[in-house]
Amino acid sequence: MLLEDDSVERRREVAICCLVVYLREKEEDLFKEQLDGGDIANGVMKIVVTRGATTSDPASTRIVIEGTEVLEDLDVPRACALLMGLIYALNVSYPKELKNTFEVFQKIFLSWMVRKPVRRSCL
Repeated sequence: MLLEDDSVERRREVAICCLVVYLREKEEDLFKEQLDGGDIANGVMKIVVTRGATTSDPASTRIVIEGTEVLEDLDVPRACALLMGLIYALNVSYPKELKNTFEVFQKIFLSWMVRKPVRRSCL
């Protein structure tokens, strides 16, 4: 994938997929590759990826929770970050088959947000 498209978004997508594999979990448990107009009813918590006609076209992703499309028109890294936010907002537990992946996401995303300095304006 990186030989054909070396964009920042593609590198982030590959890093996330490699992280899932490194943690000995299955990519299929988090991502579902789909052609346009496919059925999403069987996804409990999935990121549905629709690829363009060529590999240089960006992938469009949707977040599906319990068969309902929640967010659409995202890239893969942003979908992962927003899925973490949805898990917290909806008070849903991590899928047990992806427990390690989501714990790493939690440590990366949430620790980054805590360390990020807050800019305050003077009134």
